[in-house]
Amino acid sequence: MKRTLLSLFLLAALTTGASSAAESEAVTATVDASKTGPPIAPYVYGQFVEHIGNIIYSALWSEMLDDRKFYYPVAPKPSDESESSQRGPGGGRRRGLGPGRWNPIGPVDSVFMDTNNPWVGDHSPVIKLAGSEDRGIRQTGINFINGETYKGRIQLAGDADAKVSISVIFGTNAAAPRQTIAQPGRLQPSYKKYPFSFKAEHSGPAQLEISATGTGSFRIGAVSLMPAANLQGFRLDAIAALKSLRSGVYRFPGGNFVSAHEWRDAIGDPDKRPPVFDPVWSAVQQNDIGTDEFIILCSLLGVEPYITVNAGFGDAWSAAQLVEYANGSGASPMGKLRAANGHPMPYGVKFWGIGNEAWGDWQFGAMSLNQFAVKHNQFAKAMRKVDPTITLIASGAMPDTMTGSKQSLRFGTNLVPAYLGPGDWTGGLLSKCFDNFDLISEHFYNYGGTHFSLTEGRQVANAADEPVTDWMRRPANHIRIKYEEYKEYEKLLPKLVTHPKPLNIDEWAYTGNSRYPTYPAYAWVFQEMFRHSGVIQMAGFTFATSLLARDGTNAAALNANGLVFKIYRDHFGVIPVEVSGNSPQPKPNDPPGGEQPAVNAGSDTFPVDVVAAWTEDHRALTVGILNPTDLEQPLKLNLAGANLSGKGVLWRLASAESNGQNPVISDSPMDSMPDSLTLPRFSVSIYELSVR
Repeated sequence: MKRTLLSLFLLAALTTGASSAAESEAVTATVDASKTGPPIAPYVYGQFVEHIGNIIYSALWSEMLDDRKFYYPVAPKPSDESESSQRGPGGGRRRGLGPGRWNPIGPVDSVFMDTNNPWVGDHSPVIKLAGSEDRGIRQTGINFINGETYKGRIQLAGDADAKVSISVIFGTNAAAPRQTIAQPGRLQPSYKKYPFSFKAEHSGPAQLEISATGTGSFRIGAVSLMPAANLQGFRLDAIAALKSLRSGVYRFPGGNFVSAHEWRDAIGDPDKRPPVFDPVWSAVQQNDIGTDEFIILCSLLGVEPYITVNAGFGDAWSAAQLVEYANGSGASPMGKLRAANGHPMPYGVKFWGIGNEAWGDWQFGAMSLNQFAVKHNQFAKAMRKVDPTITLIASGAMPDTMTGSKQSLRFGTNLVPAYLGPGDWTGGLLSKCFDNFDLISEHFYNYGGTHFSLTEGRQVANAADEPVTDWMRRPANHIRIKYEEYKEYEKLLPKLVTHPKPLNIDEWAYTGNSRYPTYPAYAWVFQEMFRHSGVIQMAGFTFATSLLARDGTNAAALNANGLVFKIYRDHFGVIPVEVSGNSPQPKPNDPPGGEQPAVNAGSDTFPVDVVAAWTEDHRALTVGILNPTDLEQPLKLNLAGANLSGKGVLWRLASAESNGQNPVISDSPMDSMPDSLTLPRFSVSIYELSVR
């Protein structure tokens, strides 16, 4: 598209850090509400959660103890680890850090690990008693809140003469106040579960001790401690914040994690699920959050579950069994197992992904395209045999992904693979597996300090004088390039036009060093998705937990990026309408390929970006305007094709701080819609206009 004099002026201004409109001609956006597009799916607001180390457990789960099933032997605390180093930045524990979570009380050799008859996993601690001398195990670095109630359980066995006490020490030294919270009484030779509860008498760092006097020994199988105020194990504050986003869909359990994950290890009695070492992310997984807990999480959040099956080290039979466990009747073998685990009714999981990034050499079970196409088809047929109604999602990688990851060079000599060639993973799945999936998964990640240079074939540092709009546009450009590539597939595979395979961007994020606040960049992603609602119908942000911030009390709330999700989900429409303008986005400086589309993302209203949509009931027209720049921007707005009352509400996400940090959502009623607007720097404005 030919650039106007205005857009050339603006591009030059932005290159030097300015971003104001030309005085000769105002930037104008024209909204024609009579020209509509395919509906915006609620699933584009979706989220992704993965067992990377401890992020799910620390952000969403209420468990307060590390290594609660004793993956590591009980041992003295490492000498180089201070009490403060055991706590995360919000005051909570950092789990999965290695041995030394549990420390002996008494001589080191008074505790040994029983490998012959462990309660769960490879071993369980046995404590040898010595009369009146207190012996047992201790965990430090736990944080309590004064007056709050906490509940726990412990699996114990031992000799009848062992007198066990469970105590809390409110402090970091032996002289700190002590509260004995449970005395289980006479132990039995076989393990038995003992519940306990207490009200904290102090706030701050504390210790939990499990000790005994008497003769003989006692054994500990598993121990758990949570705030009594939880939702089936999940944190109240995190659930409340994430539920407010109404995200549509959540993807689980991976991600790279899934390719070495055995789903059967994470069902049944949580205390009997073996702790395992995850080789993908080099961390211990307690397996406390598995399929059943994920379904509970989705129910609490009011979203659809989307389960990815292990097509790395996994097999089609195991994937089909998981489908049966989730969706099978109570009469089926896996349905009976689900019922025995306390969930008699089928879950009815609709969305199922087959594998994760099998095209990447980092992936456990990575293989050639030809091999994976066979594997995908095996999985699809086995899973649909169990439940023909499920929606299957293939694990794709278009040429941009294969280029930016340089995985294209594993399958040929061209960094930018030819469409449908050996380095085009998505093209191969479309060619070889077309009838065996419904949507195709795509991933992208952009980085705040670097970008992929097609000329150099690698990530390079961004220019110091990079225009703010270029920095903000990077992730939206990735949406644009996915759309362009899909349109190329339609030309090469005409059946894709009559039998679409919509895109599911089920991993995406803008991460790394941030020159500017990232929330306007995320807003641009959404607006680019809305423009291509017929092609992009699902997404999963990496990660849902990264949309949370913790305040001084360690309570969760939405951060700035989370507010972007909220303002669009709550206030933007669902039936997109046409937007045109007189100021096209600048032409790309780089050749298309990698991260660069042929046409830059955005509406013809540079330097701002405008989208519009009807609400589902057509009772209001919404206009979304993003100012991604660091200066106020003027805009003239023309509205056509709708009989509007003139009244409405302006919803705005903006910051009062010069650097754009700590933005808030505000609302203000409007008696009339002005045709000339002034848009604050780094702002998202959604005008909700009522019809007559």
